[in-house]
This record gives sequence, C-alpha cells and structure tokens, in this order.
Amino acid sequence: MKTYMIMLKSIDDVKRFVNAATTLTCEADLSSGRYIVDAKSIMGIFSLDLSRPIKLELHCNEDHCCDGFVDKIKDFIVEE
Repeated sequence: MKTYMIMLKSIDDVKRFVNAATTLTCEADLSSGRYIVDAKSIMGIFSLDLSRPIKLELHCNEDHCCDGFVDKIKDFIVEE
C-alpha cells in the first residue's frame, strides 16, 4: 500500500483526479477525518472536507502498477 497526502482545491481538480483514478487497476481510498470514500467516486470525494489535505491510499499489489497514476496526480500531492 502507498499513501499520499493530496489537496483538491477546485471542482476541476476533483474532475481531473477522478479521471486519472478511473484508470487505476487497483483499489484507492480517500480519507478525511473518520470518513473514507472510494477515490474513483466523484460524489464520494465531494462529501469530504476539501479545505484541508486528504489522505490517498493506493492498494497496489505490485510496486509499479500505480506509477503512471502518481505521475498524473503529482500536482495534487502535498508534503505534510
């Protein structure tokens, strides 16, 4: 499993993130506080508190399966 902190600041950011997430072959979750949603669900993402960074967990079986996805979302990754 790989974990990243991401920040989605606008509706367009959420759309771009979900478009990238739907290409994943593995499962991905986003969590904010005690809420966890599917990272591929646009409605789920909008139910989170997007004013703060949220945690992205990628449940990859292989180290390289998520590399292309991480490249697509590098603009959203923040250092926490």
